[in-house]
Amino acid sequence: MTNPRADVSIITLNGKSPQIHDSAFIAPGCRVIGDVTIGAEASIWYNCVIRAEVNRVVIGARTNIQDGSSIHCDGPMPGVEDGFPTIIGDDVLVGHNVMLHGCILHDRAFVGLSATVMNGAVIEGDAMLAAGAMLTQGKRIETRQLWAGSPARFVRELDDAAIMGMRVGVAHYVLNARAHAAAISEA
Repeated sequence: MTNPRADVSIITLNGKSPQIHDSAFIAPGCRVIGDVTIGAEASIWYNCVIRAEVNRVVIGARTNIQDGSSIHCDGPMPGVEDGFPTIIGDDVLVGHNVMLHGCILHDRAFVGLSATVMNGAVIEGDAMLAAGAMLTQGKRIETRQLWAGSPARFVRELDDAAIMGMRVGVAHYVLNARAHAAAISEA
């Protein structure tokens, strides 16, 4: 389902080429650069930038990176031999205009609109960072926790309805990506 149109940039850099599953949706206006892996049925929405020239970026199956988001990483540095790759698991929801930098999002994590996640930060599965929040370097959101604010702090535990809502959101984006891919191919 990858869109090969001229308005998508898939760029090899420093000998590393993006590896994109055939069923992934890459919307017009996206830039995918360097050591990037994108899994099955993932969706990268309009005008996202994913840049991995100094480390790697991994985006899991059925994960969606919504419009205008930017993903980057950091290379090795003193005291951090492996640097800070950005590793995003399966079934992750990433809202519009999110900045992810050198962080780890476990399977089924959620990052709200316009949030920022910094180097070394971790969001566990079934956990949520609220819209507009900033998760600072090295912080960890544990399973079923909601954090909000800038800098982000623990707010409350997520209930079963919130967890189910996130799972419904993932399924919606898989179907929505198929619809957009079909519309683009017919244009």
